[in-house]
Amino acid sequence: MAVKKLIEVALPLEAIHAESAREKSIRHGHPSTLHLWWARRPLATARAVIWASLVDDPSSHPERFPDEEAQKKERERLFALLTRLVKWENSNDEGVLAEAKEEIMRSTHNDPPALLDPFAGGGAIPLEAQRLGLTAHVHDLNPVAVMINKAMIEIPPRFAGQRPVNPAWRKRAGMADVPMKGAAGLAEDVRYYGEWMKQRAYERIGHLYPTVKIPGGSTEATVIAWIWARTVKCPNPACGCEMPLVRSFTLSKKKGKEAYIEPEFHDGTFSCIIKTGKHNETGTVSRKGAVCPCCGSTVGFPYIREEGKAQRLGQKLMAIVAEGANGRIYLPADETHIAAAKVERPLDVPNAALPNNPRDFKTPNYGMKTFADLFTNRQLTALTTFSELVGEAQRQAEADALAAGRSADPTPLCEGGSGAHAYGEAVGVYLAFSVDKMTDRCSSLCGWDTQRDGVTNTFGRQAIPMVWDFAESNPFSQSSGCHSNVMMWIVKCILNFPANPYAFVRQFDAQSDCGLRNIMVSTDPPYYDNIGYADLSDYFYIWMRQSLKHVYPHLFRTMLVPKAEELVATPYRFDGNTEKAREFFEEGMFKACCQLCKYAREDIPLTIYYAFKQSET
Repeated sequence: MAVKKLIEVALPLEAIHAESAREKSIRHGHPSTLHLWWARRPLATARAVIWASLVDDPSSHPERFPDEEAQKKERERLFALLTRLVKWENSNDEGVLAEAKEEIMRSTHNDPPALLDPFAGGGAIPLEAQRLGLTAHVHDLNPVAVMINKAMIEIPPRFAGQRPVNPAWRKRAGMADVPMKGAAGLAEDVRYYGEWMKQRAYERIGHLYPTVKIPGGSTEATVIAWIWARTVKCPNPACGCEMPLVRSFTLSKKKGKEAYIEPEFHDGTFSCIIKTGKHNETGTVSRKGAVCPCCGSTVGFPYIREEGKAQRLGQKLMAIVAEGANGRIYLPADETHIAAAKVERPLDVPNAALPNNPRDFKTPNYGMKTFADLFTNRQLTALTTFSELVGEAQRQAEADALAAGRSADPTPLCEGGSGAHAYGEAVGVYLAFSVDKMTDRCSSLCGWDTQRDGVTNTFGRQAIPMVWDFAESNPFSQSSGCHSNVMMWIVKCILNFPANPYAFVRQFDAQSDCGLRNIMVSTDPPYYDNIGYADLSDYFYIWMRQSLKHVYPHLFRTMLVPKAEELVATPYRFDGNTEKAREFFEEGMFKACCQLCKYAREDIPLTIYYAFKQSET
């Protein structure tokens, strides 16, 4: 008799839905904060689906549960366990996980299968498989997704239980006998060498980020951000002023601390003064175009686009945001800070042309055609400096690992090494992630959040929009976008990873045969042109490649993310032909699903995720 699994009969859907929704508000230690990825599946859902696909439904065992009443009672017991299992607070609860694994072992005759996810993406499914004690095989064509999965489920188990190697930790009294749970030792070293990297960066470029004097005294404060406006010459011949392109002049909407910018015009140029109190939201740019605040002329987007393509869009510092004793301090621009931002573009900037994808990439319309164009020169200088320091920190970690008695085995991380050399490279992976995370809040596409008084991130949605007034964050502050902040998120993630058992992460095309057979398959495939993963992830890939191309040479052998084989129905790749794009996606997805059937075990359901808002479909 065919054995039915719990997922084929019934699930406590309300409990799973509630925990999946609650995850959106959980930040500290959540894998989504390790590195940005689009359309991640909730961990609670993935954990529930995997577990319920392995655990037998009581109706499959009439010898133990002979009638409906007995089956219902047993099912309710399993539901109660699953309800506890999906809670975020129980993610690493050894007692709850032990109960869950015991049920898996009972239903699989003590021989649980390995799991394959051929469209791993952000890695929620294989991460939860690992948490439930399964060996995970992780495939994705996108090298950014591959690296995210390596950092979550492949690297931590390799160094689980090992003590930190940094000299500060080894000098502490009694630390030699402290047991390390999971990847806690690795997390401590990532924290240490991240701070080491920041200090070396400050020695080299700290002068580009001066402090600011507080009015009415000699006190100086650390700058959180510089607020800039893009500018264009007013087309009105009678005016011709330097025209600020600004969505809103508001700086803060916090009750009792409201502040805004007021532009003043003198001889065709503008300066800004800072005022307190509530302010009309109107800026100079709307969806219809722009209005010159000096003469009132209407300026259409076609003119602004042409000026941008002719490299005549400028930028001007409007305000400075500093860390005060009682909150944010808003100050007008001064010559010191204007001069500090005048930096030449570094020579070794990772760069490439932005894709010709008009739906998701708007900046090429305004002359910003390459990835480097999305950053100010000061931001490029900071990011290239931190990228260079990843390699230096990696070598320092290797030297300290040797001094701490780690193996001198030269086998690299990409070949399965676990000695001092591989350990240094592992630390370097997470430091490279810190650079990627900085780019998300360190571009000229980051806005200023007037509700929370902080820098917003580049990817507020699954696209790269055009941003007019932008906030340039200070990597050496203690606010959003700073290096210490991104390192904190990374370290907390490492501490929460299961780090057991081993996992195998590969860059692989889902349409080809990977050779695996008789395993469990669970995956979340792409959906037509909903998200252009390859195009979007180039933004991070160019920086990741800068830091890790020597650590994973095969993975970073191409200048950009592979796109020819990517299963996405993007018309622009087919000269705008929507039908050809659809046929490409459907034929490729059919081949991929045929492969899934080859891999899957007949006694375990193959699960494919499909997220859509209208439940009636």
